[in-house]
Parts: sequence; structure tokens; C-alpha cells
Amino acid sequence: MKTWQFTTEAFPESERQNAWLSAMDRLCLPLGNLPKTDNFRGSVSCIISPLGLEFARVDADPQEISGQYPPQEEAIWLTLLLEGEAMLIHEENSIKLIPDDIIYGPTAVGATLKFTSRFRQIFIKLPRLAINPRLISPLSLTLGHLPGQSGINHVLSGMLRALADGLDDINDAQLRPVELALTELLLTCIAEQKGILSIGNAANTRADNLHRICQTIETLLGDPDLAPAQVAEAHGVSLRYMQKLFTLADKTFSNYVRTRRLERCRADLVSPLYSQISITEICFRWGFNSSAYFSRSFRDLYGISPRDFRRQHTPQDQDETA
Repeated sequence: MKTWQFTTEAFPESERQNAWLSAMDRLCLPLGNLPKTDNFRGSVSCIISPLGLEFARVDADPQEISGQYPPQEEAIWLTLLLEGEAMLIHEENSIKLIPDDIIYGPTAVGATLKFTSRFRQIFIKLPRLAINPRLISPLSLTLGHLPGQSGINHVLSGMLRALADGLDDINDAQLRPVELALTELLLTCIAEQKGILSIGNAANTRADNLHRICQTIETLLGDPDLAPAQVAEAHGVSLRYMQKLFTLADKTFSNYVRTRRLERCRADLVSPLYSQISITEICFRWGFNSSAYFSRSFRDLYGISPRDFRRQHTPQDQDETA
């Protein structure tokens, strides 16, 4: 896990704004207007997980984050307002944000987040690999707003608030379950929101059905005998209809299951919780019944063998388990 921290208090007043610009550039956040003052205050505490998820808590004076930041990988971001007042402006629309509100979107979409008071915020960036398999059309995902005061959105906002409060003390082993819960909760919130806003829309009905099917698959990944008919029956749909849902999402059932199993194995290989479990045990744990097939599939997807991948992410003072 990589960590870094920043505060304007470490710079002379005349240099604080330029230093802040550099810190925001490191977070790939394009700044708009900054207040005309030398006594600008701001701080950042950031951690980056072994799987590439970035968590940054930002405390700062009023400012504007606006536009796009092209030189960055394709990812999905979300942010929770912890304290202060803010306005989200996108195209012709504007939304006043209050504490516990969540906004999200792909890195390719430009928008303006205007903080009108001193604020405290947590920004999170999820790389494409961490979330794509659970979205039907990730490239078509647009900017979204999740009011965080009730329902499943409140569960997500509560988790993010607790994470922000404990960001300086969390370690790799504690962060991994947070990553899993975060992606699951975010996708559930998005699915619930789109279902409510798009009742009767056939495309959104299919998306909701596929999301529920994928949730069931997640609970069954460890079963080496997992079969399409089993999942279709569990949802009361025909095998043909389920296969069509995957086809419309440019996937197949078998490829989806294999990719999710590989991603689960990849996560376990870098998790301190499973550092003493062998690679073979990990692959069997997630439904593979051949270690040789697992190794070939892992190399095909990630361009590296499971053993070398684990070695790259194993501290030198920690014995490697083959």
C-alpha cells in the first residue's frame, strides 16, 4: 500500500497556492478558481491499495474543481462530502450538495464541483479493472448523484465517512474488505437509482436483471460445478434469456465467471490475510479445478504468472508461499 500526505502549512504563505496546485495535480483533480489569498489552507491524506484503488481525504478552503484531466487511466471516481457546502454543475444542470451526498462518474466526463465554504471531502478512484465486470456499459456511465441520507445510499455514505475518519490508521489487511464492499455497494446504489428513475425502460430492466444475476454468481464463484442453468433457474429465467443478457453486454457466462474468479484470486495473492496460503489453494478456493489452467488463464489476462505477481507484491522480509 502506498501512502502520501500533504499540507500547505509546510510552505510559506506566498507559495501555498502553487503547492496546492501540485497536490491536486497528483490526485488528477483539475482546479478552477482558487480564492485570492496568500493564506490558503489545505491538506491531503492519500492511500493507494495494491489493486490500484486510490483514497484521498481532502480538507481545504473554498475552491473549484472543474473540467477534465486527460492524462490519466480510465477509471470511475466517486466522492463524498463530509463537511461544508458544495455545488455540482454539469452541462445545464446544478445540484446543491449537503454532507453525506455522493457523486460519481467516469474520468472522461468533465464537470464542476464548486466548494462555497471550507470543506472536508473523500475522493476515491476505482481503476477500470476493479469495477468493469459488474457494469454493462462502463464507457457509457454518466455523472450521477446519490443522496446519502437514507436507504442503501446511507449505508454507502456511512462506510465512506468511517473510512475517511480512519484513513491514517488503516493497513492493507483492513483495506481489502473495504475495497470489496465499496464496489459492491456502489454498483447496488447505481442499479437501484437507475431502476427507480427508468421504470418501464427495457434496456434498464435487462441491466437490472443482469446485475442481480451477477450478484448471485458472486456468491457461487467458489463452486467448481457452477453452471449457467443453475443460475438461470435461481432467477426464474430461461437459459436462453440469461445468455442473451450476457451477449448484449458483450460477455459470455463462462468468460464472466472465469474473469471474476481470476480477479478474486489476484486480490488474494496480494492480501496479507492470505500470505500463508499457497497459490494452488487460492485457485481452488475460487472454483478452479486445475492449477495449470489457472496459471495459463492468469497469465493470459494479466501478462504475468501468479507466482511472479505474488512475488512482486510480497515484502522482502516476508516468506513467499508457493
